Amino acid sequence: MSVTVDGDKSRSVPLWVRRILSGPRPEAVPALVGTACTVIGLIDVAAGIFPRFRASRMHALAEVLPGTLGPLSAALSLSAGVLLLLLAHGLKRHKRRAWRAAVVLLPLGAAAQFTWRHSVLGALLSLVLLTLLLRHRDQFAALPDPRSRWRALANFVLMGAGSIALGLVVVSAHPRRIIGSPGLTDRLEHVLYGLVGVEGPIGYTGNADWVVGYSLGALGMLTALTTIYFAFRPEHPAARLTEDDETRLRALLAKHGGRDSLGHFALRRDKGVVFSPSGKAAVCYRVVSGVMLASGDPIGDVEAWPGAIERFMDEAKAHSWTPAVMGCSETGGEVWTRETGLDALELGDEAVVDVKDFSLSGRAMRNVRQMVKRIERNGYTTRVRRARDLDQDELDRIRLAAADWRGTDNERGFSMALGRIGDPADGDAVIATAHRADAATETDSPYGDLKAIIHFVPWGEDGMSLELMRRDRSADPGMNELLIVAALQDSPRLGIERVSLNFAMFRAALARGEKIGAGPVLRIWRGLLVFLSRWFQIESLYKFNAKFQPRWEPRFVVYRKSRDLPRIGFAAMQAEGFVDLALPRPFARRRPARAPRPCAHIDRVGGEHGPAMAEHEVRAA
Repeated sequence: MSVTVDGDKSRSVPLWVRRILSGPRPEAVPALVGTACTVIGLIDVAAGIFPRFRASRMHALAEVLPGTLGPLSAALSLSAGVLLLLLAHGLKRHKRRAWRAAVVLLPLGAAAQFTWRHSVLGALLSLVLLTLLLRHRDQFAALPDPRSRWRALANFVLMGAGSIALGLVVVSAHPRRIIGSPGLTDRLEHVLYGLVGVEGPIGYTGNADWVVGYSLGALGMLTALTTIYFAFRPEHPAARLTEDDETRLRALLAKHGGRDSLGHFALRRDKGVVFSPSGKAAVCYRVVSGVMLASGDPIGDVEAWPGAIERFMDEAKAHSWTPAVMGCSETGGEVWTRETGLDALELGDEAVVDVKDFSLSGRAMRNVRQMVKRIERNGYTTRVRRARDLDQDELDRIRLAAADWRGTDNERGFSMALGRIGDPADGDAVIATAHRADAATETDSPYGDLKAIIHFVPWGEDGMSLELMRRDRSADPGMNELLIVAALQDSPRLGIERVSLNFAMFRAALARGEKIGAGPVLRIWRGLLVFLSRWFQIESLYKFNAKFQPRWEPRFVVYRKSRDLPRIGFAAMQAEGFVDLALPRPFARRRPARAPRPCAHIDRVGGEHGPAMAEHEVRAA
């Protein structure tokens, strides 16, 4: 394909040539600069370590920052490479502070290049990249991410580990100049001494001793300076619901809360919120690893959703976050995709039981019916009440039991978890408890006869949504089925007409893949899901839900680009508590060690059930 120039058809220039001459598109500059910084940073690191590579022509053409001759230039090249690697990700994400650091660093690099290496080409390359940054400075306007001073500790650990690893390479990069045959312990000792500016036990001939010493000292200085910067820079805490935000959200839920079963989870207090200009709709979110995760549908009037969604997208753009929505309904997915141009993918199905249609009679409910009868014969009783109807002592006991029976050190859940139980503001929540009269006398339990707990949050005026299930490890199998049945049977007394149970990820694939006539691709996909169920309760949650003969409501994930899905999935796993990248805090209270629990039990009548599901296992895979 070609294009004409100045209207002369005889003079045509190929389109790819014109694209090169016109330069990169403005929106592509951050990615281009970030990639260039990554490549040149790796080259500079290698040039600062390996003597032969420092003198090669490849580095002379690609080098942007300080020169490579002499011990000091080796240290400067190594430092420049590390700094470029640190800045590359921020430049790709349009971060303003990364742009400022690069603008300051590149002229210094150009001057050092010309002074130390006398390389006009290297200095010009630095200035070309600097010109590109200055010309497209409007593309680097993203605000900082939420952060705390714990980032300084993380930086010290990560930079320290990286400096030690690079230091071992530096120490070993001059094998012909090392005096003697030092072992790994001696090399590691030399690195640790060199990082703090002290001469180590290994000796070198020629100027290699100065090269290694300067390089190790530069790595140590970078670790110290970046840690000090993170420790003393102003904090930008993550957004949290304020009392005013929560009041406004509760007012919206009072009017429109019956539309989405996940609406009440918007009141989770570790989320941020953006409201529409009219204040009639809102989107709640949390930022995890640069992904702005919303959950469920927007809260409030459907007509005002576009305004709240626009505010959400503006906030994501201002910080260069990746926007994503987890678990929205079909209607919500249609609005999100229409208003933003994002794409949607079916994630799974939510199990919803209509109370008027629920019954234990019939062959389909045989396993659940037999399980409930057996447990009741063993002396278990149930109580289903609103949270406001429990006295304070019993609420405290339930809270302590729920925390003690939790199978993990940290509270899990995000999109379908409230993160609290028995809060005075959540008086409409429903708590179902299982008791055994002789339990208090048989065991010295601090929770008396309490053996299991299920917590539901309100879903409008006539519904409730399952939030968590916890049980004592010594209780009989089937506590979850017993309490769900009890809650469904007592729902008419509480004015409940519909109950949202668990979320079954990839339910449609599991259901269709086991039917006669399923194609080979579908069977392979189902086999993969069954395999992954060894670690994530995918199949077991689907089968657990199917016991109660629910209707299935599809839920979707909304995303910008297909290549963002792995990042969104990883961020969702962090938010739900499956992956914890936080460093252990020195004064954090540690829970006592517990015996590992099984993912599922098979009881004597052949029913499969999860015995002690935390909320993340109950509501999401």
